[in-house]
Amino acid sequence: MRQIFFIVIAFVTLTVSGQNKALFDQATEAYNVGEYQRAVDSYLEILQNGQHSAELYYNLGNAYYKLNQIAPSIYYYEKALLLKPNDSEIKNNLGYAQNMTLDAIDRMPATGLTKIYDSTIGILSFDQWAYASIVFMILFVLLYIAFYYFHYSSRKRLAFIFSMISLLAMLTSVVFAFLQHSEFEADDPAIVFAKEASVKSEPNKRSLEAFTLHEGTKVNVLEELNDWKKIRIPDGTTGWIQTEDIKILKDF
Repeated sequence: MRQIFFIVIAFVTLTVSGQNKALFDQATEAYNVGEYQRAVDSYLEILQNGQHSAELYYNLGNAYYKLNQIAPSIYYYEKALLLKPNDSEIKNNLGYAQNMTLDAIDRMPATGLTKIYDSTIGILSFDQWAYASIVFMILFVLLYIAFYYFHYSSRKRLAFIFSMISLLAMLTSVVFAFLQHSEFEADDPAIVFAKEASVKSEPNKRSLEAFTLHEGTKVNVLEELNDWKKIRIPDGTTGWIQTEDIKILKDF
């Protein structure tokens, strides 16, 4: 009975995979001939089948950009960037889309130490730092074994030195992975989808308007109350926006 169950699961998986590949090919063909809405529909169908990838989100962003739909274009570029944070093509196309937004928001100034920290820890994503720590751990073990078996003092010394360097690199990678993951979990980004959204000082329609945002602007969600979400924009200003006006990026 269990064998039949696994056979059925494997058959369904292969069938869905084949359907997704066919849909992806159809979407690519539609995009290449300028039928961008048909490409979007095929890509979205793949998402509905449960497949998620940076490439899929990137292609969706491109298709929506061609349709001049800025909010969904930025939304899917940002989702692609979550999966591939250092991809230059995604960053480049995202920059083009962001240039078409109406809101010009200055970022909070960062100190020199903060810039160094961000640039250093941002070299890799948290999962890449984790993989790097595994590589350094294996290297440490191999070098330590070499130190144990080498007979010449010069070779033993070199093996010991490089094993200690590998150990230090492993510990550093673990710390960076932890810090990156903590920042990733604490961050809850979203994209404004409303053409124009009124951000209130309190979570109700009767409160004063703090500021206005337009489609495509990226915000960070701090907390939620009923149908309202408290957000912060890059310059540090906070306010309450209706849930229906934004779309959360980390929904996969």
